Amino acid sequence: MDVEVDTTRVIRKVASAAMVATTIEWYDFFIYGTAAALAFPAVFFSSHLSHLMAQLFTFATFAVGFAVRPIGAIVFGQYGDRVGRKKALVVALVTMASATTLIGLLPSYAATGVFAPMALIALRCVQGFALGGQWGGATLLIAETAPKKRRGFYGSFGQAGAGTGTILSNLVFLLASAALSQGDFIAWGWRIPFVLSIVMIPIALYIHLRIEDTPAFRRLAHLKEEIGSRARLKTAPTASQPGPKSPVLQVFHRYPRQLALAAGTLVGIQVATYIMNVFAVAYATNPTGLNISRNILLGGILVGALTLVIGIFIGGTASDRFGRRALIMLGGALLGVWAFAFFPLIETRSTLCIMAAIGVGMLFDGLVNGPQAAFFAELFRTEVRYSGVSLAYQGGAIFGGGIAPMIATALYSHFGTTVAVSVYVAFCCLITVVSAFLSSDNYGRDLS
Repeated sequence: MDVEVDTTRVIRKVASAAMVATTIEWYDFFIYGTAAALAFPAVFFSSHLSHLMAQLFTFATFAVGFAVRPIGAIVFGQYGDRVGRKKALVVALVTMASATTLIGLLPSYAATGVFAPMALIALRCVQGFALGGQWGGATLLIAETAPKKRRGFYGSFGQAGAGTGTILSNLVFLLASAALSQGDFIAWGWRIPFVLSIVMIPIALYIHLRIEDTPAFRRLAHLKEEIGSRARLKTAPTASQPGPKSPVLQVFHRYPRQLALAAGTLVGIQVATYIMNVFAVAYATNPTGLNISRNILLGGILVGALTLVIGIFIGGTASDRFGRRALIMLGGALLGVWAFAFFPLIETRSTLCIMAAIGVGMLFDGLVNGPQAAFFAELFRTEVRYSGVSLAYQGGAIFGGGIAPMIATALYSHFGTTVAVSVYVAFCCLITVVSAFLSSDNYGRDLS
């Protein structure tokens, strides 16, 4: 009984620490999207550009962070599979905190010209690189520690960081926006959320000092040490003996189908998330368009983040009983249908309808998000798991979320209607449903 209580205490401690870490990490990543919609076109680009061109350039810098995420997945995947989940996560957290804080200190285009957007792009790349390694570390810290019958539920804590990070980022922006005039917000108010991300560093230090690495990784490390000792007793190593294959290369060689299908399950929710949280803000607050108050949109995203967290825990918990695939397919289908109700509700300009549009959409998003920490972890063996889950997740992110605001802006500009954007979202959700249908469901698998 004492062992069971101690085990429960350990997993709760790990889940809480991972949730706090992912909350701040996603906060850092999401405040960029909000600032890109509300302030960056005026701050980092020439006033001679039209509003549309400045917005497109801004969303291009937003997408750059996604393009670099697979590189982070490769580097941190190798590191996490060889030296440990915890160490890789800590390095990713510190890297993200440093880059985000520096963005808040950058000079404007008016002050330094082209240096401003170049520095913004460079730091956005560092953000993307760090996030490429963060998700795998936080996910495995929980999934490899949790009991297999409740892996979906505990995995939801790490996934919920996306929702709670959104809540935190929008609360800070709402407070800054409400307290400041439009001029002050553009001049310096947008910087406050970025500088506050410095609090990530003590959180990383806590994880480094107080959280143990996962039982699965510790067993693997012990096994490798034991095999190495036996090999040294039998024969001395020579220069001709091949070294161990890279975990990343092993993933591509042994798990190409799992990698592609897992990435596919992410495409729909990534596109939907960034359409609702980034493109919709720019579309609705455009002075020449709907001209809705930015506070209403930020409030809607706040409601959506709350329903996202609820959906994540519903999806994760239900997946322990019904399987991961079933929840991913259900959420993806509902999200694809909701895409056609989303923009008509926004276009009513009604605060209640805007809240409903984003809130229901993010609830369906959460049903897909909830099972994914466990779903991804159960696809790969321990020795390549960090590389596998990181590559799959970031592959889906770059093809899903990274370019979504740019594509949506281009579609709306070309067709002159948001129906085209809804069709785009629905098609991507279909990819999620089909990918889940074709995947194997390993829920309850022993991750050791």
